[in-house]
Parts: sequence; structure tokens; C-alpha cells
Amino acid sequence: MTSLYNNKEKFRQKSPTKRFLSILGLAMFAFYFILGILIIFWDKFPLNIDAAYKNVFGILLIVYSFLRFARLWQNNFIR
Repeated sequence: MTSLYNNKEKFRQKSPTKRFLSILGLAMFAFYFILGILIIFWDKFPLNIDAAYKNVFGILLIVYSFLRFARLWQNNFIR
């Protein structure tokens, strides 16, 4: 009986606030990921930065985006 109750709680409709924050979290994940890719592959980057530092910064942004996604996944889908 408790297993049935837990399944209902897991698939219950989210409040509009939680739904908005989930969508915002996904948008920020996409933003940081795309920004990291752009920094790595942008040939005429507007700031005068060495290529190695530019790649490191892009990789850090991509890693940070996946950390944000993992936290979003944990908070919204694993309970």
C-alpha cells in the first residue's frame, strides 16, 4: 500500500513555481554549455586571451553546466 502511495507522490503534478524553476534550470544548463562550446571554438574571440586559457575556461563552463544539470536532476526527478 505504501508503494502505491509513493508512486502517486512521485508522479504528482508540479506547482507552477517548481515547473518554472525546472525550466529555468534547464535553460541555464543550456546557456553555460553553449557558452563553453562557443568559447572553445570561436576563432575571433573578442578578448585577447591565450588559446590554452580560453580552452580551459570553456571546459570549466561545460563542467559547471553538467554540475548544474546533475543538481537539477537530483532535486526534481530523484526522490
